[in-house]
Amino acid sequence: MKPLLLLYSLGSRLVCRIRRARFGRGGARAARAPIPVLSVGNIALGGSEKTPLAVDLLRFLLEAGFHPALISRGYKGAWEKMGGVVSDGRALRASAAQAGDEPLLAALNVPRAGVYVGRDRLASCRKAEADGFDAAVLDDGFQHFRLARDLDVVLVRPGAGSVLREGPSALAAADIVLHAGPAPRIGSRPGDPAPLLFPYRTVGRGIFAFGSGGPDAPVEAPPEPCLAFCGIARPERFFALLESTGLRPAARLLFPDHHDYPDRSLARISAAARAAACRSLITTEKDAVKLRDRIGTATGLTAHFLKLGLEIPDGFYEAVLSRLSRAAEKGS
Repeated sequence: MKPLLLLYSLGSRLVCRIRRARFGRGGARAARAPIPVLSVGNIALGGSEKTPLAVDLLRFLLEAGFHPALISRGYKGAWEKMGGVVSDGRALRASAAQAGDEPLLAALNVPRAGVYVGRDRLASCRKAEADGFDAAVLDDGFQHFRLARDLDVVLVRPGAGSVLREGPSALAAADIVLHAGPAPRIGSRPGDPAPLLFPYRTVGRGIFAFGSGGPDAPVEAPPEPCLAFCGIARPERFFALLESTGLRPAARLLFPDHHDYPDRSLARISAAARAAACRSLITTEKDAVKLRDRIGTATGLTAHFLKLGLEIPDGFYEAVLSRLSRAAEKGS
């Protein structure tokens, strides 16, 4: 896989450099949404905590008086091509199979926010505005050049083996860079201010029990021995966070990123748990939204998930609010 990933990275970096230069120089103008757009993105392929940040930003904007909506492609969801409303801020309208795992996670965590999916992100923004939302959090939007953004937030997590969609020089196009390691060296764009830099840290926000309607109660720890499993881009981070809580799984099971857990996968989890004499299961919240009431029936075991969050200095949120408030005033 490494040669293929290297070829992907080289091709992606070249295409993104050409398209960024094309849109940045006025050769092709990005479309402007009817509401302010805050993009959350990265330059690597997966695994930089974009979804926990998007969820935290939705909560923050609600508290600040905005009525925000998440705008997502809905990767691997049935509505990815045609678009759809996952939540209108009042009721959940989609399953994980329709919405994709990350949009459904956001809708469950922030029920007052809108969640819209589909490849046409401009159409989703227009629909959100028509439904009464006044700010958009664009998930994975740093390389979505056709839609103009009022604020680009980019997460950077150094790590061996990371596959880059864009080279580090692209960070100069960001407004804010959040870094999980040492502060990156970023060049400047002529006439533009350098991006603001803030450190961030991924933390666990508790272990929750599964229920047919989502998490029903936080718990101290699942009964041990337990089986830990996940289908995410960087599984080693999940296991490290589990160990930081004091949990030592008796067995581990890995699936591909965005795995949809058909019945054969549930059978594999059940067999692995029996082989290790496990009394419970634990996974990520992203995986949990796709399993919900299915996992207990299939395995006969109690199931739990670890909720993730980000620790970021308050100055980051102050900068976000300042920029979006100015954008909202210009549009009013």
